[in-house]
Amino acid sequence: MSSALLRRRAPAASSPWELAAETIAVKIRWFGLLVGYVLVNLYAQDLRRQAILNALLTLGLVYTLLDTYFSVRGRVFLGRSPLAVSIMEALFIGLLCYFDAGLNSPFRYYYFLSLICCAIRHPSHVTYLTCALHCLSYGLLYLALPPTERLGVPFMLTLVILGWVTWASNAMALLLKRVGEYLSQLNQALEKSKAELEARIAERTRELQEAQAHVLHQEKMAAFGLLAAGIAHEVGNPLTSISSMVQMLQHRESDPYTLNKLALVSGQLQRIRGTLRELIEFSRPASSERTRVSLAEILDEALNIAKYYKRMRGRIPTPALPPDLPPLFAVRDQLVQVFLNLVLNALDATDRDGRIDLSVTRRDGGVEVSVRDSGHGIAPEHAARLFQPYFTTKKHGTGLGLFVTRQLVADHGGTVTFESRLGEGTTFRVFLPLAEHPDKGRRETGVLAALGPPDRQVSGP
Repeated sequence: MSSALLRRRAPAASSPWELAAETIAVKIRWFGLLVGYVLVNLYAQDLRRQAILNALLTLGLVYTLLDTYFSVRGRVFLGRSPLAVSIMEALFIGLLCYFDAGLNSPFRYYYFLSLICCAIRHPSHVTYLTCALHCLSYGLLYLALPPTERLGVPFMLTLVILGWVTWASNAMALLLKRVGEYLSQLNQALEKSKAELEARIAERTRELQEAQAHVLHQEKMAAFGLLAAGIAHEVGNPLTSISSMVQMLQHRESDPYTLNKLALVSGQLQRIRGTLRELIEFSRPASSERTRVSLAEILDEALNIAKYYKRMRGRIPTPALPPDLPPLFAVRDQLVQVFLNLVLNALDATDRDGRIDLSVTRRDGGVEVSVRDSGHGIAPEHAARLFQPYFTTKKHGTGLGLFVTRQLVADHGGTVTFESRLGEGTTFRVFLPLAEHPDKGRRETGVLAALGPPDRQVSGP
């Protein structure tokens, strides 16, 4: 309950218009006080009246100081009680006029300054009520004066001018408020348009970076294919000649020792031919046609390519596949590249004695392949940028492997997620729809732009 009372008693925050109007009103008050002190102390002839007027102006000075203090602190003094301020001002101005020169006192112009301050600070009804209070104050002044000092014409003229000043200042204040609100709306619309433009620029920049990264990756793969095909051709020709010579020597009569060594040479030549065949197969132009493919064959091909990596050395056992696993509806070469990227990343993330496991699990409508390593894990600050193009933590990495992996999997209607703990390892999970749901794989290449951040779970040590 006490907290509720504190909230109830807390002053409401003033709007920018109220603060700006308060600043103007404070300046008007200071101007009126300075002029009043000059008039009283330079032109007053009655010392008794001069003392009374100085005392009244000092009261006004105290009020103005309080008003200034609140204005500096960003608040409006007595902002919730505007009529109380109007009553005090009406009484204050009436007393100044009474002790000065009556109806013709120059202090009667304070009524006009008060109305202007009220019009720029408060709603219209407060301004008109203030005008009524000032007219009442001026009328009481008229009645308090001796009959000889009751001048009808100045009295009526001042009332008319008070009414006109009230209308004019109120109309001007309303116009300024409407213009301010209109400009505020325009500024908000401009800020909104600016934010939308910045968001669109950021989105287009990201799409451009991803497109450039994809093109760069394709160019590198094409250059690698040409290089691999050239190497296979240059090595294949002399290899054929050597193989023919070995076969000729094997057909001749030779001692068992020589025939045994020739058989060993022939076996090694067959091994080289197999390697060249795999190299040519990997370097051939990729097909974009989707067919029914076997997940086991895709994983075998990815592991056969990865076995030539210097850090492989039989560290990845062949995963066991669920029985009766239906085929996938996919582009074979693209899925080979997906699992090859994940396997190579796992090899780079682990030490030579580390462990890498592949597992395949049947899920609703698809299959999930997990690549788990016992490496150093992924730092939490790197997790959000892991699938961004050109981001890499390797010394000689391109930053395109996981970006391309996620894009290829998304093109097949699947997802890539990961979990990681520092010092314990990382697990990447690839979900792909099975062949009985081919429509899920028929997504356009640009679907990645509509995807949000990758699902992930990263923990500290």
